[in-house]
Amino acid sequence: MSVTINSRVSGDVTIVDIAGKITLGDGSAMLRDKVKELAAAGSKSILLNLGEVNYIDSSGIGELVSAFTTISNHGGSLKLLNLTKRVKDLLQITKLYTVFEVFDDEAKAVASY
Repeated sequence: MSVTINSRVSGDVTIVDIAGKITLGDGSAMLRDKVKELAAAGSKSILLNLGEVNYIDSSGIGELVSAFTTISNHGGSLKLLNLTKRVKDLLQITKLYTVFEVFDDEAKAVASY
């Protein structure tokens, strides 16, 4: 499998740890399903930890935007944590870096909600 996704809770914040590749197919579908599951369960504060994501393609970027929109439409907020250089560069090239709140420190990210 190209990606593993696990979630944990810190206070009111659900932290989603993602490892591997977020690409067209399994990777993006798993991320989409996880975000929909969390939204349906009423999670409003979601932090995607991308520290172990070694590759993301345009489909994966699309899923990040879709996840952001899904959570926002449910009255919540989605933020990003521990971007790798490759993911950070992609978000800057696509101008999405200004859309997402991005953190390098988990404690600061959790405190920001």
